[in-house]
Amino acid sequence: MSVLTAATDQSICAPLPVLGKDVTVPLVTGGEVTYAALDYAASAPALQRVWDDVAAYAPYYGSVHRGAGYLSQLSTDLFESSRVTVAEFLGCRADDQVVFTRSTTDSLNLLAAALPADCQVFVFETEHHASLLPWRDARVTYLNAPRTPDQAVETLERALAGRDPYGPALVCVTGASNVTGELWPVKELAAAAHAHGARIVLDAAQLAPHHPVDIAELDVDWVAFSGHKLYAPFGSGVLAGRSDWLTAAEPYLAGGGASRQVARRADGGVDVEWHTTAARHEAGSPNVIGVYSIASACKALTEAGFDSLVAREQRLVTAVRAGLAEVPEVKVLSLFGDDAPRVGVISFVVQGWNSSHFAAALSAEYGIGVRDGLFCAHPLVRTLLGSDPQDIGECGAPEAEPGQKSLNAIRVSFGAGTPDEHLERFLRAVKELVSEGAQWKYRTEDGRCVPDRGTATQV
Repeated sequence: MSVLTAATDQSICAPLPVLGKDVTVPLVTGGEVTYAALDYAASAPALQRVWDDVAAYAPYYGSVHRGAGYLSQLSTDLFESSRVTVAEFLGCRADDQVVFTRSTTDSLNLLAAALPADCQVFVFETEHHASLLPWRDARVTYLNAPRTPDQAVETLERALAGRDPYGPALVCVTGASNVTGELWPVKELAAAAHAHGARIVLDAAQLAPHHPVDIAELDVDWVAFSGHKLYAPFGSGVLAGRSDWLTAAEPYLAGGGASRQVARRADGGVDVEWHTTAARHEAGSPNVIGVYSIASACKALTEAGFDSLVAREQRLVTAVRAGLAEVPEVKVLSLFGDDAPRVGVISFVVQGWNSSHFAAALSAEYGIGVRDGLFCAHPLVRTLLGSDPQDIGECGAPEAEPGQKSLNAIRVSFGAGTPDEHLERFLRAVKELVSEGAQWKYRTEDGRCVPDRGTATQV
């Protein structure tokens, strides 16, 4: 019995049905195998429940907010009821707004565009680029990577204590790292921010699919997340939270839907009255299907029960980490240490292997999809690998050839739809590749490590 099977025999819930669970892929060594999708941190597969809900609605699709016909009215009701569902999922306060966007990146750029003048922003270098980079028009203080949750709070408190106490300030922090999966002390960081007169936005892209997120309970000012990581397709995201900065700011996009009234002036110009609701930042025809898919995913996760989902995932995390620990050549990356609570996101490097080569072999020889690179968190991964911040490294394969050392890592990530067998196959593949090597030759092509099919010979 494998360590994973032994650890999950008493699981209190089964994997949730997802699209693609029966898809087969060819192996370079011959034959086919059921694809093991272990790249949830990039995009999670859509829940079957979400796809069924969208398919049922699709024949009734219509324009939103602008049509008098039955389908337009139905679609408008669906769109606005989805807003209510998301607000309930996030535990929003009575006066919070839920703004629909394209993604977490879009949500945080929207908030960045709505910052008051002369706002100071504090962000840890450990953030995903979606929350590290949008603050270009603000005064930004980048905080060094902490090595414990307590150190994270202390670092933030010291930084905030030295700021101008009379100007606006914003803290941006992740809920769960997209590199290490470690949970951050969000509630404590929120308390520190508020104690120093600052506000806080939570990047919940990796947290919301794995744990309940309650704005009121965490006492954060805003939450941002993406549908495609929450088992919902179609490219939609959410920014939810306090309305005052959003209402005071110019619309994120100017156009129909954001405007309440538009009139020509006598001098030939145009006067515009903008909406003060979430519509102010939702110009253009909205992604109704994407919004509905997020609401459907929120309902599905709530009905499945986060307690059960979290319990199962923690068994999987424990088992995978234990399996990797059996391979001396594998180094798992971590900021806060082995005992830190985490979600199903684990990054590692393998001694003697180029990370892109290892990931390519997992795919080509075992049908396992993981990710290699710096995971759009370059400063964090470089810190964890102990490299200089100026060292060369990029998302995707580096210039190093297979077998050469690289500054990238490998990430395996999983969640509510992951079957036990996929993780058992992953652990078996890691051990075989380390002990026996790859069965095929590989080369770098267009920045990616790929099987060398030109020779059509095994190693």
